[in-house]
Amino acid sequence: MYSFDLVRPTNLADAASALTNSGGKALAGGQSLISAMKLRLAQPGTLVDLSGLAELKGIAREGNAVKIGALSTHAQVAESTVVTGAIPALAHLAHGIGDRAIRNMGTIGGSIAHNDPAACYPAAILALNATIRTNTRTIAADDFFKGLYETALGDGEIITSVTFPIPAKAAYVKFPSPASRFALVGVFVAQTPGGVRVAVTGAKSCVFRSAELERALAKSFSSDAAKSTTVSTSGLNADLHASPEYRAHLIPVLAARAVAAAG
Repeated sequence: MYSFDLVRPTNLADAASALTNSGGKALAGGQSLISAMKLRLAQPGTLVDLSGLAELKGIAREGNAVKIGALSTHAQVAESTVVTGAIPALAHLAHGIGDRAIRNMGTIGGSIAHNDPAACYPAAILALNATIRTNTRTIAADDFFKGLYETALGDGEIITSVTFPIPAKAAYVKFPSPASRFALVGVFVAQTPGGVRVAVTGAKSCVFRSAELERALAKSFSSDAAKSTTVSTSGLNADLHASPEYRAHLIPVLAARAVAAAG
């Protein structure tokens, strides 16, 4: 590890100012950022520790939605009675992230801000049509994820919470890497007030919605409809873990399992 400055603001305005003025990185749970720094993939001169900001914490039901503070850990999301009662698929997703140590430190805000191409939360954000709130604005799910480790966040912009509308049905199924527990492919299926939404993670450089599966499941929300859908290999990842063809095969298989789990 190399030397850097650590700033611990006590309110959101100071945190945003510190990020803007220093050009540094926000530190939430640190499960992605610290690893990247150790590998020299990220070398910020300043870290702005958000852990003291109480306004970024907490989980609550708000009408027909669940609001989750950005500093809520994966374990807190998984174990929240609010989440398990309203969106059990989201609690299940959080419970399957990494190992116990990662779940106790990693945060939902940090995960979606980092936007790892194989992370689980981005699939939930897209499929459930969530709204990301920051210190300056609200961002719709479809506008947030831009590309490989790229989001709509601007300089000094900090995620404060994520609001998930409660779906009629939803489920998440992933085929995990046995080493990292990241998704080789993960599929989140949801019946939302606006229709069926299907989000896929781990298969491209960024989470994406599957138009083929959404069309098929809009006609028939069934495992058979999902399994019979053909997914294009265009743009799918090719690496030592799987070929584009293998990932294209996995996506409808996992979608079918998700539909069955959703009930």
